[in-house]
Amino acid sequence: NTCFKMGKDKRVRKFAAMKRMLSARDSRIKANQKKLEEKKKKDEAAKIHQVPQVPSALFFSYNNQLGPPYHIIVDTNFINFSIQNKLDIVQSMMDCLYAKCVPCITECVVAELEKLGTKFRVAQRIAKDSRFETLPCMHKGTYADDCIVNRVTQHRCYIVATCDRDLKRRLRKIPGVPIMYITQHKYSIERMPDAFGAPRL
Repeated sequence: NTCFKMGKDKRVRKFAAMKRMLSARDSRIKANQKKLEEKKKKDEAAKIHQVPQVPSALFFSYNNQLGPPYHIIVDTNFINFSIQNKLDIVQSMMDCLYAKCVPCITECVVAELEKLGTKFRVAQRIAKDSRFETLPCMHKGTYADDCIVNRVTQHRCYIVATCDRDLKRRLRKIPGVPIMYITQHKYSIERMPDAFGAPRL
């Protein structure tokens, strides 16, 4: 006779095994879900939604504050490119806009030029010209791009003269701010109303 032996069940018994219970703080409990929803609502209500105020000088993207004499904020590379193209800044601006122009230079642009060293002595001398109006800066550091963007956003009475692509891209997002740049060895301007004698390219 053949007899079959049954193998022993080798499962190990778990001693003092308890049923798992939900903690009182578990998010699956309905009361806790309600509390979380209420907290979210309170947080959303606490957030202040600020809508930037549109300047009263703007009629859509047309800026009423722009008019002769034009105040033009000059960037570091604009001065350097003007020297390379042998352009007199004030005279070339007047040739471009057919009106009196007041070039303005911020303190951080002057600081940037001084950082560049003796190689840019001519640019430093131009920046200290008596025809240039120096605008004081209240911020820390000498990064001129942020300073120019903030100033132009607050006061829409300036034209910005720059050859920097990144700065141009940032300025195009601000309505009513014309950009002056150098093309074909002369100054040109974009986003300027036709009435003010802007050259057509």
